[in-house]
Amino acid sequence: MEDLIRQFVLLWAVIDPIGTLPVFLAVTAGGSVAHNRKIALVSVGVASLVLLFFIVAGEILLEAMSIPLSAFQIAGGVVLFVFALSMIFGDSKPEEELQMVNKGVDSAIFPLAIPSIASPGAMMAVVLLTDNHRFSLIDQFVTTGIVLLIMFITLMLLLVAPFIQKVIGTAGASVISRVMGLILAAVATNSVLAGIQTYFQL
Repeated sequence: MEDLIRQFVLLWAVIDPIGTLPVFLAVTAGGSVAHNRKIALVSVGVASLVLLFFIVAGEILLEAMSIPLSAFQIAGGVVLFVFALSMIFGDSKPEEELQMVNKGVDSAIFPLAIPSIASPGAMMAVVLLTDNHRFSLIDQFVTTGIVLLIMFITLMLLLVAPFIQKVIGTAGASVISRVMGLILAAVATNSVLAGIQTYFQL
């Protein structure tokens, strides 16, 4: 149960569904209910497919390039840490991605699906949490289930985004995103230490 909670918190932090809400509201402003629902379904669907691809093929790609998982674990931890620092000290996730929206890009895919939901940090995290050498097939199925659960929660949050926006506001989403960044920094540090321990067989 403790491992399940740890994985859920990690994946929730890197996916950050709450931080996606202001971005979703910006790209769907003025749209009909049906159109906004379609945007939510497409963005979550694409993000889910991207993360599932990394769960299935991420480690295979590493092994094909002869990169030991411990090295990827250290690199992933460093990337996650930098990502966490950007969430804490830089523009918060909602603020940064709202700027992307204003550039007129295809909003359902970018920045909603990538990088708001399926962020680089999330891609790294799912590969690390489905390591064939550290986790059994059952464990990997459980991790996949957690990812899909968070995707489902994300979809539900997007569908009720207008109501949530009235409750917490953009500032509230920014605060929550920064707290998630702090949690992610601690998880990233632990990933680096674990990778060093594995590589040097300490």
